[in-house]
Amino acid sequence: MVGRLAPSPTGRMHVGNAYAALAAWLGARAEGGRVLLRIEDIDAPRVVKDADRWIMDDLAWLGLDWDGDPVYQSERLDRYEAALRGLREVTLDDGSPLVFPCFCSRADIRAASAPNEGDGFLLYPGTCRRLSEPVRRERVTRGDRHSWRIAVPGADAPESERMVGFVDRVFGEQRFDLTRQLGDVVVRRSDGLFAYQLAVTVDDLAMGVTQVVRGRDLLRSTAIQLWIRRWLRVAGVGGDGCDGVGCDGAAGGIGDAGVTDASVEFAHVPLVDAADGRRMAKRLNSLDLGTLRERGADPREVLGYCAWLLRVIDEPRPVGVDELVERFSWGPIAADRADRVVSF
Repeated sequence: MVGRLAPSPTGRMHVGNAYAALAAWLGARAEGGRVLLRIEDIDAPRVVKDADRWIMDDLAWLGLDWDGDPVYQSERLDRYEAALRGLREVTLDDGSPLVFPCFCSRADIRAASAPNEGDGFLLYPGTCRRLSEPVRRERVTRGDRHSWRIAVPGADAPESERMVGFVDRVFGEQRFDLTRQLGDVVVRRSDGLFAYQLAVTVDDLAMGVTQVVRGRDLLRSTAIQLWIRRWLRVAGVGGDGCDGVGCDGAAGGIGDAGVTDASVEFAHVPLVDAADGRRMAKRLNSLDLGTLRERGADPREVLGYCAWLLRVIDEPRPVGVDELVERFSWGPIAADRADRVVSF
């Protein structure tokens, strides 16, 4: 078992971040597995100076250790470049490219789409996918601003090709229709930055990650990443030279359940809201650990509160990581999937 902690250095960790980190740490450690630390600093404009150091200090304060040196996404741009180059060389059965340039602005997409499933997700309408190859080349050559998107099956594709499926340790069986629920997804942004979906997929493959634990708001992202993962393997990029960890496992494929991948398992935990009902966020300074530490908080107290949110223990109380490793299982949190409200 190889798990990972993957914080974004956009501010100080808050209680919700600590809760998610504890879930990821326990998921691996309870099975005698390794825990890797990846600093997801690829979105440079949002990175806060020294936030990586604060995060690592807070993790250590809580007793959540990791194996090996931290990995920084900002130092892996060549990997993402190679992966995108490989994907751009793939041609689909109908002769169209797997990855294509998109010249639409966000406003264009909002105007042509409706929010999907009530969660604000905008389904890309396929505008630039319908452009001819000569038009695409001409617009790219003259410098028109564009992102790069990875194509999903067309609306006329069989259901078996459109579906992404996986069994989540908390939320059970999940199935997503790539065409109707996800659409063609950005893998490189129009500002030149690599998209989160591509970067984390390349990293999880290269680092040999076999268990991904994160918030339930990323269930849809898991479906996207399984699709990207499948094509990285088809293209022969992203899965070799596994950073010294090893990433052997069954490759994803198309079958009765659609795209699946037996080499990695997922667990999505309920989200954590502040007492006023707002989603906890670093930009809101939502009970950040720096503030709690300045007030003299005991790390065992914070750890115990997070463990209670995960239903590892029956009530909030000071506790150490060794006891939590012995007690941890996914069953209690799978039985109580409602989002949490923090009153710490």
